[in-house]
Amino acid sequence: MKKVAIALGVLVFVGVASQAYAAPEIRYDKSTDTCRVIGDGPLEWESRPWGQGGQIFKSLCQSCHADGDDNAAPFLWKESKTSKGWNRVFANQYPKCAKDGSWSTMSKDQELMVNDFLYRWAKDSQDANDSA
Repeated sequence: MKKVAIALGVLVFVGVASQAYAAPEIRYDKSTDTCRVIGDGPLEWESRPWGQGGQIFKSLCQSCHADGDDNAAPFLWKESKTSKGWNRVFANQYPKCAKDGSWSTMSKDQELMVNDFLYRWAKDSQDANDSA
């Protein structure tokens, strides 16, 4: 009985520990010099998988960065870059589309939501052992 209790305790501890590092909950944004909670609230990550940032990314960004469209900008998906990579894109605004005015269709708040979405779901942000 004692061995079962110890094994159960270890399983609970491992489960809690793996959940704590499943995905980033807070991020530092160099472009605004702020830290934001990105695990809940207006981004609605848990209740709506795309959240507002994802919807904006899908409708505005992927309209040009579409898969299989040879005439469009290079294909982009949320996993196209690491979290740090997405931060550089938004902090430095170096892509051609940022320089040519395409980003002007987004408000600053929308831009922050898209950056938060991409940071949260970047290719290095998820724990491969997490079921979420």
